[in-house]
Amino acid sequence: MTTSERLVEATRELLWERGYVGTSPKAIQQRAGAGQGSMYHHFAGKPDLALAAIRRTAEEMRAAAERVLDGEGTAYARVEAYLRRERDVLRGCPVGRLTMDPDVMADDALRAPVDETLDWLRDRLAGVLREGVASGEFDAALGPERTAAAIVAGVQGGYVLARASGSAAMFEAAADGLLALLAGRRTA
Repeated sequence: MTTSERLVEATRELLWERGYVGTSPKAIQQRAGAGQGSMYHHFAGKPDLALAAIRRTAEEMRAAAERVLDGEGTAYARVEAYLRRERDVLRGCPVGRLTMDPDVMADDALRAPVDETLDWLRDRLAGVLREGVASGEFDAALGPERTAAAIVAGVQGGYVLARASGSAAMFEAAADGLLALLAGRRTA
């Protein structure tokens, strides 16, 4: 792994663990095993490095979601696969947690990949649900866009409940609830 890659990976982990303010250049350098000169050789400063890290996190989240949402099976089965995919729920969502970071949300450049990723996820889930409506799997009144928004909100809320309780079972309960609501809209 190159020095640049180590710096991005260290920043990703630190942003997830500590947030933007708690992620100091010194902590990044220590975690990456890189010197100050190396950091500033590859990146203009902390904001530039944080943006690269947030973009990488967003790309990985999209890729993980796409693998299951673009998979085989019915629309319901693909949404279920998305909700049940392996996650470190007690750490929270690395993208969702950034929405609670006032420094990230106050910076248009840092906020952009977060907004884009959550928009993409809602749109992608809505597309799967529209496929289900078109095939007759779900009733026509499902409302794919609002249902997709509810799924994203339920997942993010599931992370919060799991972290608050210290138990992944709370995330699983949220996923079960979302699937039960979605199953009630199936036509067959």
